[in-house]
Amino acid sequence: MFARCRAEGRTALGPFVTAGYPSMEICERLIPAIVEGGADFLEIGVPFSDPLADGTTVQRTSQKALENGTRLKHCIALARTVRERHGVEIPLLLMGYYNPILRYGIERFVVDSAAAGVDGFIVPDLPAEESDDLLAACRMHGRDLIFLLAPTSTERRIEDVASRGSGFIYCVSLIGVTGARDQLATGLASYLEHIRAHTTLPLAVGFGISTPAHVREVGEHAEGVIVASALINYLDTLPEAEQPAGATQFVRYLRGEGELEG
Repeated sequence: MFARCRAEGRTALGPFVTAGYPSMEICERLIPAIVEGGADFLEIGVPFSDPLADGTTVQRTSQKALENGTRLKHCIALARTVRERHGVEIPLLLMGYYNPILRYGIERFVVDSAAAGVDGFIVPDLPAEESDDLLAACRMHGRDLIFLLAPTSTERRIEDVASRGSGFIYCVSLIGVTGARDQLATGLASYLEHIRAHTTLPLAVGFGISTPAHVREVGEHAEGVIVASALINYLDTLPEAEQPAGATQFVRYLRGEGELEG
């Protein structure tokens, strides 16, 4: 996917949805709509009661999804549904915290996810040096385990992530939690250059990406961008029945292919 985007001269765009928000029915419709808008890969958020890396927007969606009864097994089932029922072919990643994975069972989690068409996992509260069990299962079943790095990451942490990770490295753009912001953090270019000196993996930047200008700016230094809160905030302004069409429009907007209505 990254090689194709590179050949086409563009930055890979990876939106995020929280499984089960605002309902599982709407979420199932949002994913193919996001693909229609031109998404290159997609994060499916697994709701959790203590999402320590997430700001207020994703926290709120996670809480609502939990109240709707969404559990890890339903997130895996969602991936299978959009693959089989809606023909979604882009890479799908489950993004969630380690406690539900441990409770589900590491090996079972990876096996079931792979069977459902999940390509990889992002686990924000799993440091690279504590990832042996999940990493072994991922390697055994051909799934990617994507680690996060931040501007505060030590040299040793960067080296650990570079040696263990696959797929891409998730580069947190700033010190803090997720959430749409007006401006990107200063020093982003030098931070990404420092990480790139340690790895040949593609770099994707998340946290705070919210406009086509952000996508263009990040694309000068990284292979991908991840957008969560800005998409969610926009969809929350629309009636649920209009959200799939709104998702298509917002992804096209991020790609620089149109303006937002309203």
